[in-house]
Amino acid sequence: MAWRIDEAVIRGEIDNTVEGRTTGRIWLAGREEPLVLSLDGDCWRDLAGTRLRFENPSPVADSNTKGLLPEQIGIVGDMTASRKNKVPLVEEDEFLRLYENKSTIPFEWKNTLYLEWFSEANGRVVIETANYQLEVFPHQWEMDEDAEEAQKLANLQAMRDFMAQVIRRREPTGTDAKYPEELDEYEWEERLKESDRLTDAYQEVLEKYMEDADSERKEAFVMGWDGLLDALADREEAGDGGYLEDDEDFESTEEPGFDCDSDGDDDGFPDPDEDMFGEDESHPLQARAQELAMRAMDVVPGDKGPGTPAYQLVSNLLQVSGKLAGALNDRGSGFEPETGYVLAILKRCLNWLNEAVACCQQLMAEEEDPDQLAALAHIRSSAFEIRDGITELRRELK
Repeated sequence: MAWRIDEAVIRGEIDNTVEGRTTGRIWLAGREEPLVLSLDGDCWRDLAGTRLRFENPSPVADSNTKGLLPEQIGIVGDMTASRKNKVPLVEEDEFLRLYENKSTIPFEWKNTLYLEWFSEANGRVVIETANYQLEVFPHQWEMDEDAEEAQKLANLQAMRDFMAQVIRRREPTGTDAKYPEELDEYEWEERLKESDRLTDAYQEVLEKYMEDADSERKEAFVMGWDGLLDALADREEAGDGGYLEDDEDFESTEEPGFDCDSDGDDDGFPDPDEDMFGEDESHPLQARAQELAMRAMDVVPGDKGPGTPAYQLVSNLLQVSGKLAGALNDRGSGFEPETGYVLAILKRCLNWLNEAVACCQQLMAEEEDPDQLAALAHIRSSAFEIRDGITELRRELK
């Protein structure tokens, strides 16, 4: 997805004094030579026709930036020093504390430097910050409102083209009819991979346009949801401010078979005590996976945030429980998932279980309390048993 490099920037300059061309140099911590920008297109009106110098008062080296080629050739995205963003008025530790406690986070609207371009080699690159020191030079030429709107539309199209490359939608085939023939495991795996790419792309689009006054329309356009665009236009004509739940062309970012709604608990996980899967009897594998996720939530510390082994252990086990519920449980509706879909889901569950075992192993290596160590060892053992059960079920289905 996007390269976000604002923390690694030491200093830089953007030059749009030649209409239709934007150039620049950006020095990054840990790299001797600067990135050299050679881009087609113009900045927004505040930077169009001028040069901008910027400096980061506290750069931090990022090893990921080593993958950026020195020559950044491509087209401009949105480039402006006047983008309005909500900026928290508290330090990062206090922000996380307030967020975890669901308390109000004080903020103010600030002008934010937003530099975006689409590199032929590296894709989308973004600098977004309100912390740089800026110096804007006199304008060599002026951009009018119509030209700025035209440039913004070109930027929107560039974002749409980039997201189309990220999502890589399948070409329609005969199996995409209203009542398709049963798909095999590999076809389902391809569909689920596309769903993952779609979800990642939508998250990035939300991050960019969430504060935009026309966010709904821009998000639909960039994601390629033309059916939703038509529905939005119809709603606007009718003066209807309701939701678009019945739009047949709206493309869901969720995978089939699992309701991702949050229960609102402070831990950030769905509550496995809730009757998420109906009143029908659970599949034995799913029941064991759900019980293991509950046990893990009791064993590991509840104050560990995303990215920690404790959080990842519980998160992966909850993924397994939820996906097994959607693929294996009888909901009493007469619907039975296709074998290929079930095989693809089971394969993913094996991956999540492997990650959960690795996290459990890491926690055990750091644990000194013998009782806690025994509890973690039991979780690891149970995860291996469920993994063996899934492997056997896959063998039977094949």
